[in-house]
Amino acid sequence: MSTPPDPLRSPALEHKTLLWLVVVLTAAFALVLWPLAGALLWALFLAIVFWPMHQRALRAVRRPSLAAALTLLTIVVIVILPLFMVSASVVEQASVLVQGVRSGQVQPSQWVQRVLDALPSWAQVVLQRFGLNDLPSLLQRAGEVLTKSTQAITSGVLGVGQVTLDFVVSFFIMLYVLFFFLRDGGQLAARIEQSVPLQPAQTRRLLGQFVTVVRATVKGNVVVALVQGALGGLAFWVLGIPGAVLWGTLMALLSLLPAVGAALVWGPVALYELFTGQLLAGLGLTAWGVLVIGLVDNLLRPMLVGRDTKMPDYLILVATVGGISLVGLNGFVIGPVIAALFLVGWRLLTEVRREVGATRPPADD
Repeated sequence: MSTPPDPLRSPALEHKTLLWLVVVLTAAFALVLWPLAGALLWALFLAIVFWPMHQRALRAVRRPSLAAALTLLTIVVIVILPLFMVSASVVEQASVLVQGVRSGQVQPSQWVQRVLDALPSWAQVVLQRFGLNDLPSLLQRAGEVLTKSTQAITSGVLGVGQVTLDFVVSFFIMLYVLFFFLRDGGQLAARIEQSVPLQPAQTRRLLGQFVTVVRATVKGNVVVALVQGALGGLAFWVLGIPGAVLWGTLMALLSLLPAVGAALVWGPVALYELFTGQLLAGLGLTAWGVLVIGLVDNLLRPMLVGRDTKMPDYLILVATVGGISLVGLNGFVIGPVIAALFLVGWRLLTEVRREVGATRPPADD
C-alpha cells in the first residue's frame, strides 16, 4: 500500500515558497542598500557610460583590473575634479553675491525700478490696476519669499555640514563600486540575464534599453547642459554681469529639463537690458541665446544620443520632472530610464499577447 503524498512537500508549494523567499530577501536587501542608493546608481551610470572606454583599455593592457583602474582614474580626472573645481567657484561667487546684497553694493530694488520705469504707459496702467507698480510692496513680497528661501537654504547648509561625513563615505563607496562594475560588468550582466525569470530575448531587450537610455541621458543631456551653461556663462562674462560662473551653472542645471532650458536665466536678463535702454546688449544676448544656446540641443543631441531611443518630448519632460521631484537630482536619469522601461515592458507584453493569439486555435462556432 503506497503512502499518500505529503502536501507540504509538493513541488509547486516548494517553488512558490522559494519565490516568495527570494522576493522578501530582495526587498530586505534593497532596504539595506537604500541609504547608499545614490552612490550605487551613479557608479552604475558611470560604468555604463564609460564602458566603451574600459573595453578599449582592456584590449590595450589585457588585464581587467588594470583596465578598470585606468578607466576609473580617467573618470576622476576628466569628470570629478572639474566638477569639484566648478562647485568651489560657484560657492565663492554665490557668497560674494550674497555679501554684495547685504552690504548694499548690489541693489535688486534699483533693477526692479528701472524695469518699471522703462515699461510703456499701457503696461504701467495694467500693473497699477493689479497693484504691482508699487516698488515697496513688490520688495516686501519678494522679501517674504526671500526670507522663506533663506530659511530653507540655511537649513540645507546646516544639513550639508551634518552629512559631510556621509557624503565623503558615499563618494568613496561610489568609486569603489565603480571599479568592480567596470572590472566585472560583463559577468554581472550575464548573471542577471540568467537569473531574471523571463525569456532570454526579453531580458536582453530590457537590459539593452536600460543601457541605451542611461547612456543617452547621461552622455547626451549632461554634455548638452554643460555646453549650454558654458555658453550662457560666457555671454554673461562678456556683458560684465556679476557671478557668470554661478549663472552659467544654473543655466546648465535648467538645461536638464526638456522644453525649459537655459532661457529661464538669460531671457529675463535680456529683457532687463532691453527695458533699461541697453539695446545692443539685450539684442546681442537674445541672438546668442536663440541662435547659439538654443540650437546646441538640436545640433549636439542627435550626434551624442542618436535617434534609436527617441521618446516623445512630453514624456521625457514629465518623467524628468517627476524623477527629480521624487528622488532629487538623480531623477533626471532615473525618470527617463523608468519611462523607457515602462514602454518596453508594455511592448513586450503586447508582442507576447499577439503571439499567444496567433497560436491559439480558433473557437468553434
